[in-house]
Amino acid sequence: MKRTVLLVEDEDDTRELLGRALERQGYTCIAAEGRSAALAKAKEADFVDVVVTDVVMDMDDRAGLRLLRELRDAKVYAPVIVITAYADVEKVKNALNEGARYLLEKPFRAEELVSAVARACEHGGGAAHAVLEVITRAKLTDKERAVALHVLEGLSSGEIAALENNSERTIRQHVSQIYAKCGVSSRAELFRKVYVR
Repeated sequence: MKRTVLLVEDEDDTRELLGRALERQGYTCIAAEGRSAALAKAKEADFVDVVVTDVVMDMDDRAGLRLLRELRDAKVYAPVIVITAYADVEKVKNALNEGARYLLEKPFRAEELVSAVARACEHGGGAAHAVLEVITRAKLTDKERAVALHVLEGLSSGEIAALENNSERTIRQHVSQIYAKCGVSSRAELFRKVYVR
């Protein structure tokens, strides 16, 4: 399965160089030159597996750190690799507090970034990211997505029916469709697909 990397870097040459290096290794690279473009592209993308962002962009020394929070607010839970030429202790601490998984200090070789992206893909972005990955890749409808999230919360068909204002029969039909689209045949298999890596 081809993984998608959102690369946020305001220096054109660096963005192009790193984007080419990632694509040579088989990743789909969505390149953005700043925070607003990154947020827009993340919302347009089917799914983002890893985010790579610079900290300082357009003379704003905290743009990348703010982007981490904005991505979480937009329900993008992908693991984040922060790149910076200014790795002072406070920025490192803030990046980690905002959810960054890795930090690469400039200058670094493109191979080092590719290696960090591979590690981030291997370890994933936690439970929320795992749930969204399965749901997004299965191309569920909005209603199926809502029901699937309830199923993964451990709710029964009756409880889901009450929350969604549907009959239990309708919910069971949605659950059957969810299983088919996710390539599983039971609730237990769905849980394993999402949480067991």
